Amino acid sequence: MTFPATKPPQSGNNKDRPLVVGLTGGIGSGKSTVADLFTELGVPVIDADRLARELVNPGQPAFNEIIAQFGDACLQPDGTLDRAWLQQRIFSDPPSKQQLEAILHPKIRQRMQELIAEIRAPYCLAVIPLLLETRQTDLVDRIVVVDLPEKEQLKRVAARDSLPQHVILDIMSTQADRETRLAAADDIIDNDTDTAALGKRIQELHMQFMEITHGH
Repeated sequence: MTFPATKPPQSGNNKDRPLVVGLTGGIGSGKSTVADLFTELGVPVIDADRLARELVNPGQPAFNEIIAQFGDACLQPDGTLDRAWLQQRIFSDPPSKQQLEAILHPKIRQRMQELIAEIRAPYCLAVIPLLLETRQTDLVDRIVVVDLPEKEQLKRVAARDSLPQHVILDIMSTQADRETRLAAADDIIDNDTDTAALGKRIQELHMQFMEITHGH
């Protein structure tokens, strides 16, 4: 699926909040590995997927809205959300996917903004897998794309999740294509390489972002 390549505002850092670096990439590209390497350098990391999981816990507003939308069928016997059922439902029914996104995306965005406002480090990493698809580039000052050839994506996701190829291709078709991601990137991390090279690239970007923040 192709999405318009939108660049974020290049306003740089300001006194009210850190420089926000948005990290994105297709399924299986290695976003979590990259985020962990930034964490090891002491960089605060906010993960949209993690926030989504927290926001659907019992007692959270999103939890009640999801039950109201999908009924008790989306609950497990212990009263928590049946994520597998919900994932299957939205995968097989596009309107359900849109309904769930309408509940979750605004809340994820709001929570992410709240956490960014609390950060006192020079810059932070916002891991947003669907940064381009949800047109949330205005949340970040720079876009970093973790890049991987599509054949390698298929291989890694199949090994990680034990999914058949047609399912992985279906998931990839709902994401921005590789060309669109690269066009939107301010910085690119080539993850079709070894661990040492990846670590070196993360170190380079860390120094680059620190220099940017010191210039403002």
